[in-house]
This record gives sequence, C-alpha cells and structure tokens, in this order.
Amino acid sequence: MRTGIATVCLSGTLKEKMQACAIAGFDGIEIFEQDLVTSSLSPEEVRTMAADLGLGLDLYQPFRDFDGVTPDLLKANLRRAEAKFRLMSRLGMDTILVCSNVATATIDDDGLRASQLAELAELAGDHGVKVAYEALAWGKYVNDYEHAHRLVEMVDHPNLGTCLDSFHILSRDWDTAPIENISADKIFFVQVADAPKLSMDVLSWSRHYRVFPGEGQFELAKFMGHVVRAGYSGPVSLEVFNDVFRQSDVERTAVDAMRSLIWLEEQSAKWLAGNAPEGSTANGTASRRRYPMELATLPKVNEPAGFNFAEVKAADTAQLEKLLGQLGFAFEGRHRTKDVQLWTMGQARVIINEQAPTHAGPAIAALGFDVDSPVIASARAQQLKAPVVARKVQADEEVFQGISAPDSTEIFLCQGSPDGTAAWTQEFGEGLEHPSAGAAAVIDHVNLAQPWQHFDEAVLFYTSALALEPQPFAEVPSPSGLVRSQVMQTSDGAVRLVLNLAPVQQSPAQQAHKTYQEHIAFAVDDLVSAARSARHRGLEFLQIPANYYEDLDARFDLEPGFLATLQELNLLYDRDADGEFLHFYTATVGSVFFEMVERRGSYDGYGAPNAPVRHAVQYDSLHRP
Repeated sequence: MRTGIATVCLSGTLKEKMQACAIAGFDGIEIFEQDLVTSSLSPEEVRTMAADLGLGLDLYQPFRDFDGVTPDLLKANLRRAEAKFRLMSRLGMDTILVCSNVATATIDDDGLRASQLAELAELAGDHGVKVAYEALAWGKYVNDYEHAHRLVEMVDHPNLGTCLDSFHILSRDWDTAPIENISADKIFFVQVADAPKLSMDVLSWSRHYRVFPGEGQFELAKFMGHVVRAGYSGPVSLEVFNDVFRQSDVERTAVDAMRSLIWLEEQSAKWLAGNAPEGSTANGTASRRRYPMELATLPKVNEPAGFNFAEVKAADTAQLEKLLGQLGFAFEGRHRTKDVQLWTMGQARVIINEQAPTHAGPAIAALGFDVDSPVIASARAQQLKAPVVARKVQADEEVFQGISAPDSTEIFLCQGSPDGTAAWTQEFGEGLEHPSAGAAAVIDHVNLAQPWQHFDEAVLFYTSALALEPQPFAEVPSPSGLVRSQVMQTSDGAVRLVLNLAPVQQSPAQQAHKTYQEHIAFAVDDLVSAARSARHRGLEFLQIPANYYEDLDARFDLEPGFLATLQELNLLYDRDADGEFLHFYTATVGSVFFEMVERRGSYDGYGAPNAPVRHAVQYDSLHRP
C-alpha cells in the first residue's frame, strides 16, 4: 500500500513537514495550498527537496467552489484553475483535488455541473493534470460520493475521476459497499481519517476533530476493504484536521500518523479475509483473491494475559516502602546488580526503582505485561514505530523486551507462565519476613495521566502494539475541570489500563500542585478485611466526606451495619445489575497513590460515580495550607 499524508495534518513550515514525513517513512505527500503559499521555498525548490527526501508529490489541494456557477464565475474559475495547473507543472505534480461547491453554487443542475466539469477536465488535459472530484459532506448540492461519481461518469473524460474521502463518507453514514461498483480507473485518489462519534454539525466536526485511523470510531477497515475490492492501487493518504496535531511536535505526529496507516493496512487485510464478497464460496476462498493493492500484515500477537509488574521510580523511597508495607506487601529484597527493590502481595508485584533524579517524587515509570512471545510482540511494536527501551542486563539475568509508550512510560513484554510466577524474581535477594496473613492480590488496573497532545496517540499505541481494545470514553468532573477517561482492556479484563486526559493546568500555582495523579489498583478477595489490616498497620486512608455516605444510603438503601463499616473504613461503593464494587484509596506520594478493590459478581467497571469524590478530596488535600 502506498502511504501518503496531507501537509495540513502537521505543525511547522512546509520544509519541516516534508522532512518529518520522510523520517516517518511516508511514500508521498499531499501539498495543502496554504503551506505552499506561506513557504519561502519556490515550487522548484519544493520539487527538488521532495526528490532528495524520496517523497512523491501525490496531490495538490484544495481547489474549491468550481461547479454549479454562473457563466461569468465559471470563466473566472477556469482562469484560476489554469494558474494552478501551471504551478503544478513547476512542482512536478499531476493530480489536483477539486471539492464540490459549498459557497458559490447557485444552480442545482447535474447537466450544468457535468458540462462545467467537462470544461475543467479538458483544460486539465491540456496541462497533463488529472482532476479528482470529491463530494464534501457539507457540499451545497453534491455531498454524496455516489452523486460525485455519477457526475464523473456523465463527463466521461480521461482526466476526470473521483476522490474517496472516508470522513465525508462515514460522517454521513453513507453505505460503503457501492464503492466496489466504481471502476478502478476512475478512483483517482483515496483519503482516510478517523473521528470520534460526535453530535455536531459536520463542518465543525471535520475541521477540528478528525484523528488518525485507530484513534476514533469509524469503520475504516471496512471502507478500505471496499476500496481494495474496487481494484484501486494508488496512494492511501491521511487528511486529518485536528487542532492538537497542528500544535504538537511535527516529527512525533508524523510517526503517529505512519503508525496509523500501518495499523489500518493490517486491519483492512483482516477485514478482507473475514468478509467474502457476494457470490464467493462458502469457505470464503474468493475473499483471499489477489487485488492490485497488496496489504502488508504484521506479526500476529494475542492480547496480554495479565500484568507482570508495575514499577515506581523515586529518589527517596521511604514513603513508598512504608505505604506498600502498610497495604500488606512483602519486601522480597534488592536486585543483585540494580538499585531496585521488589515488593509482592500474592501475584501483584511492585518494583521500586531508586535510580531517579535527585528530588524527583515517586512516579509510575514502567509496566510489565505477560505475553505469549515477547520477541514477536516486540517485533510487531517496532514495526509500528514504537521506540525501543534499552535495558542493561548481566549474562544470567532475564532479558525484557521493552518499548516506550507515548507518555514515556516504559512497557516491558514478559514471558508469562501458567501459574502466574515470574522467573526474574529470583534475581532479588532475601527480603524481610513476610506478613503472617498476606492477602492474595493481583494488579487490577493502572491509571495513567496522559499529556493533552499525546492522548489520541496513546489510544492507537495500546490498540495496535498491545492488542488492547478501547472502551467508550467517559468524562469525569473534578475541581479543576473535566477529566476525559479512556479505558483500554483485554477481552477478559485481565489487563485494564485507564488513560486519563487531565485538565490543562494554567497558572504557575496550579502547575506547582498537580491536581491529577496516577495510580495502581490491586484487587483482593476481601476488601473489608484488607482495609482493617492496613489500618492496623497504620495506613492513612483518603478521607471520604460524610455527605458521600448519606448519598450512598439514599441511592442504594444499604444494610445499616454494612454502611457503617464502609464509613468507618473510608471505603467507597458502587453497584450495577452485574455485581458490586468496593474500593479505597491511599494518600498520594509524589504523583502516585494506590487503590485496593474488590469485585463482587460480574461487576466490570471502576466505580465511576465515586471518581468526582476522589478528585475533590485529593484536590483539597493538595491545596490545604
């Protein structure tokens, strides 16, 4: 699959965008007109630079408001078009995007539109240019790709074809199956973009909220499957308008964009393999036929079987050690060659890394996941442009395959074992005597705060590299604003990762006191017993206001003794049709706190109704004089 990207997707100058696209590995680019107009590079210099970088110049865009106009305006439009065709000759480009008219169309007549597009195609032919006509979702008279294609067929000119844009098609819920009825030689260009499902006008949705494939909710693999079956073999190019992407680091955004096309290529191949076209044999042999566009696939991996460990890094570890001990974790000892400690409770393992910069407060630094084959999983992640994490090991030590997540959390791919043990724990010396009645526990979920400019990138990273599935996102109120929460998890819930986009901090005072933290949650069988034991060991719980328990009683009509126990131990509670959820939080050290949970029945959530309480109490404790 030939990959491309529109320069409008990225921040920076045209020169910086082109360099970033080459570094990310794109085959070609679409030049957005404004990027060229504002560039200090001449068209000839752009052409030379693209050749030096190995980038094709695949599409010049956009040419707006051409068809359905009066004769006088048509004459002006043709003059404008000829100027662009001459410019394209200097650039060495042969395809231009023409959008269906939005602003100046006054005549709703397909015959007139076809005749005007025929004049444009004839003029384009004189200059060796192909016109890709696109139906904008908000076009005045033409907003449907099938309508645009009918006009192309009416004109029947070799220099006029259509451009298929996934956003304009999927945002209007148009059926994508008819794409297969379009002759491949009339599909001049294909653009792809994903988007979250939003209730708003299509123009605003398009201009601000498009994202790269895999970061939204469109059925892009199905769209691409129909495009491939139509016989198209040209560029598949990203056209994403997004306020965040155009403020973020250009090279990093380009890599994220390339990752999204690699992921889309794989997902499209899977869709084709699993969706045989009509008339194929029962076993789907027809779906495996060869098409002009060949789709590459990645090494196949299963979803992780569970968390192997969580790592917290700190310069001063005394508070962490005390907190883990109070929760009931056992100190297993220090690593024989590294400045790290191992603490365990049941199958929950926490590493304390002492190799942090001086005065750095505790922070989540790494997560380990049990996978079938760490080497294959790492190879897949690297093909998806994930940075490799270097880790020094001695000859007799476990070799972890490591990659870096968008928020710089290190992700280690570990060899899982059926009994939940980990061979690498033998690298730690003898620790202290274990508590006499240590609770069985596992890591239930990990909550990571995401920088605003990398939130969508993180969703795609964990989807593509770790096979985690994004769940419907939620927005949770906090004293400093709404927190967007995106759960990523395995199908069986063995791995649950919660990505939170915290409110942007504005003032220096707010920046000095983080109002949103990260945490690790441990699941136990009996939370009340675990809480009593932790209190006996001196644990200071996050103090929950009495108002919460009054409201809890009103909502659930709990047994009075049980309600009293919850309030006594500062436990929070939730219930749904599938089961119950009990949990409590510790105080925060650095940017980390811990949560202990108990899931009863088939409860699958995270106590979302309790999140505003936790945010408010944490905010109050951080800002208390």
